[in-house]
Parts: sequence; structure tokens; C-alpha cells
Amino acid sequence: MKISGDALDRARRVELIIFDVDGVLTDGGIYHGANGELFKTFHCRDGFGITLAHSCGIKTAIITGRKSVMTANRAAELKISAVMQGQMNKRDAYKKLKAQFGLDDAQICYVADDVIDLPVFVQAGFRAAVGDAAAEVIERAHFVANNFGGHGAVREVTEFILKAKGFWQGIIERYTSPEFDDKGLTALNQ
Repeated sequence: MKISGDALDRARRVELIIFDVDGVLTDGGIYHGANGELFKTFHCRDGFGITLAHSCGIKTAIITGRKSVMTANRAAELKISAVMQGQMNKRDAYKKLKAQFGLDDAQICYVADDVIDLPVFVQAGFRAAVGDAAAEVIERAHFVANNFGGHGAVREVTEFILKAKGFWQGIIERYTSPEFDDKGLTALNQ
């Protein structure tokens, strides 16, 4: 894990987390079925990290170069705030998200794995990389997860942000309370 000296301060300002998909929310593998259908795998801990972020008022978005029904389905299931697929020019998509949410760069975290993400990655106030990201991404990151893309890296990033913003202890207290009620968290097994 790599954490830059100012990572906590940067993470405290985050109001929107933007994810790439292939190699970040998935392991980067693209699986084709016998009839040409496409499959992707997503990690449940990553989904739960996103759910926890939402429960603390943090918005989420996706910018991905590919178009995929599985990505749309997963994003809907997790109630991701904005999904921008087929975005080979991620810079334009990033600009639209900033305007949509009324945020500046300092309030945005971008989670990346490869050089195609760099045009947006270098603009974000808090830059997070998955553990198996390209060297060029890792060297520009404020936070690098131990886990690889699609294997819990997103959970590490969301947990770091929630701890930096002072939400984590309240989350743990909520789950360890004898009065715990999970009705507000619809994605416990995401």
C-alpha cells in the first residue's frame, strides 16, 4: 500500500468517487460465452464499500471506455449516481460530471488502473490506484490499494475515504450495536 503524505487531507475533501470499470471494479477479464455474451465479475466487498460511501452522503460515478449491459446492471444495483459508458475521451466525461454535481477537482476521487485514465486521473484532487495498476498510474497516485482491481481494491479506497472523513467509527458502532437495523442498507451482500 502506498499513501502519500497529504492523502488524508485530500481524502477528507472527497464528495464524489469516480471509478473506471475494467481493471478497477472488475479484474479486467472479459469472458465470452458460447453465444457471444459477455461476462464480467464484480467483488461484493467493493459493492459494499460503495454502499457504505452512499450511506455517508458520498456520491459515486463511473467513466468507462467500454459499453456493457453488465456494467449498467451493476451500477443500477449499487445505485451509482452517474454512469458514463463508451467514453474514450474520459476528460469530457469528467468535465460533465464536475458540472452535474457542482464540484471542483479537490472534491473528486478518481480510481484508476491504466494509462487511458491518466487525462482524468491527474485532474482529480484525490487519486487512488488499484494494487495492480500501471506504473504510470501508481507513481501519480496519492493512495495505492494492496488489493488488485476486482478483488477488493475499491473497498480499500472507500474505507480510506470514510476513515479520513471521520465516518468509519460510526459505521462500526452501527454494525456492532445491539439495536442494529439494516433496513437502510439494501446492499448488504453486494
